[in-house]
Amino acid sequence: MGVLRQRLDEGEVVILDGAMGTELERRGVPMDDAAWSAAALITHPDTVREVHEDYVRAGADVIITNTFATARHVLEPAGMGERFRGLNARAVTLAKEAREAATERPVSIAGSISTFTARYDYSYEPRAEKARANYREQAEVLAESGVDVLALEMMRDLEQTTYAVEEAVTTGLPVWVGFSCKTTGEGTPVLWDGENTLAEALQRIPSLGASLVSIMHTLTEDTPAALREVTGRWPGPVGAYPHSGEFIMPNWQFTDMISPEDFAAEARGWLDAGARLIGGCCGIGPEHVRLLKERLPARAPSRD
Repeated sequence: MGVLRQRLDEGEVVILDGAMGTELERRGVPMDDAAWSAAALITHPDTVREVHEDYVRAGADVIITNTFATARHVLEPAGMGERFRGLNARAVTLAKEAREAATERPVSIAGSISTFTARYDYSYEPRAEKARANYREQAEVLAESGVDVLALEMMRDLEQTTYAVEEAVTTGLPVWVGFSCKTTGEGTPVLWDGENTLAEALQRIPSLGASLVSIMHTLTEDTPAALREVTGRWPGPVGAYPHSGEFIMPNWQFTDMISPEDFAAEARGWLDAGARLIGGCCGIGPEHVRLLKERLPARAPSRD
């Protein structure tokens, strides 16, 4: 059993980092109109490293690589397809360098793989064999580069989630599945595509081989209901890392942002709902993570 899994199983609260792409944007890094934050690996690698360092110094136990938008089907329309392997490897190297520079305590590195599409346009979404090949290729490069876990992020429909999980588990690394959800008027958590409920998605996950299920890149107000669905149907570790604001490609809209204080207060409710891995997604920065570390207990209440 891995160290992270053991900590989670024993009820420890594990602090995840916050956003990378929106934090880069907040610091003045321009976002690419096709590949969003991926271009920063070329244009602003030092800033990527600095963001990682800031999260580690804020108390994060896990940092996520800037590979949310570096799948081949995202990079090719952006004219960066030939740099696929190098950019994914560079992202892991930057995370490792940041960890070494910022702390001597154990910090794990999660390799992000997402359903993000070039120009945030579903017409660029790969299907079937191409999707499987691209997810497997990225998972293999991240694994070879030395990540500790694969974090599948913004899983918003059953088809792409199935492809991503089945290919990621072939690396032998733990695979964390992060669902992006919304809540219907009746209060039912559904995946972003609106075609499947979260309950239907969770029926598939055990057979696919995931190690942890998170609710992420989801509005804070939609997170509690989704977490209750997860903890009622999934026996393994659970995570929560919501976002604040909204996205209009290629820029995050920093409107109606949740304060670090309110975010930490909300996070206590996620612990009560069964989450053990706690962090933030888009719009959530180092100060949010710092307060999570300071204000959340070291050990969560029992789910029994």
